[in-house]
Amino acid sequence: MVDGNVPERMQAAAFDEFGGPEVLTLRILPVPKIADDEVLIKVWSAGVGVWDAYELQGTLVPEGTAFPIVPGADGAGTVVAVGAKVGNVAVDDLVYASAPSHPKGGFYAEYAATKAQYVAKLPASVSVEHAGAMPTDALTALAGLDVLALPAGSWVLIFGASGGQGHLAVQLAKRQGLNVIAVASGADGVALVTRLGADVSLDGHGDLTEILALIRDAAPSGVGGILAMAGGETLDRLTEALSDGGVVAYAHGVQPEPRERAGVTVRAYDGEANPGQLERLNELIEAGSFEVHVAETFPLGKVVQAHRRLQTSYLGKLLLTVS
Repeated sequence: MVDGNVPERMQAAAFDEFGGPEVLTLRILPVPKIADDEVLIKVWSAGVGVWDAYELQGTLVPEGTAFPIVPGADGAGTVVAVGAKVGNVAVDDLVYASAPSHPKGGFYAEYAATKAQYVAKLPASVSVEHAGAMPTDALTALAGLDVLALPAGSWVLIFGASGGQGHLAVQLAKRQGLNVIAVASGADGVALVTRLGADVSLDGHGDLTEILALIRDAAPSGVGGILAMAGGETLDRLTEALSDGGVVAYAHGVQPEPRERAGVTVRAYDGEANPGQLERLNELIEAGSFEVHVAETFPLGKVVQAHRRLQTSYLGKLLLTVS
């Protein structure tokens, strides 16, 4: 089924050579055609993530992609066409998608075609305006919690808790019945994770000895696992708070990678977009209010500025508004 109002051409941000933010330009391109297992989405908003920067640099380019390349692995919008084999969404549904593979172009465009397996209906508890910034980081946070596999009532420490993945992980961990120690960045970061439900909120810029003492006061038997969105000396010291057999889970791409030490297991993970994970994510999100914290919003025409902002420090996520 197809919405009869879909045009033949669209505005998109694309690039014809690999490089930094400056290679992105606005142009008019054909609206992609969909296969039987695909969905065409009229994009409302798109997340701006480090994976998009990697795509610009040529290190995470979907197989089968040809110039001009439209980046953007995640976004949200309205379904305007579905392939003959698609049954999970329908025309006019409001949806979000995390599409690591997008050979027909990503979400930095007015329309995006993606496999239906990467698409889910948007829960009512997520702000429509901010939904495009959520999918990839939320699925990655969920994968990290799956790696830790902590039973309800356990203590989990989230390092980098005020970042894009971290602030979503705080909320997902609480919905799984975990006690959350959130190590955030600065006073604003501490305020954010506290508002999102962290049981203990700490500023990672503080004295590490004092931070460890506060963690031990909260969890005298030790922390069952650490979800790490950043690496370095601070993280290595925080592993001292783990109970025997504790696990450090970190997203692929975290540098420097966490160090192994006696009694601690270190495991890397990636997010995974598939119908089962999307269903689980929606069930957790629908348990209550859910905030996607957007630090700054840019119109599609300011995509270069958005990617320059990506290279700086900020809380939560960056967002492109498209439609």
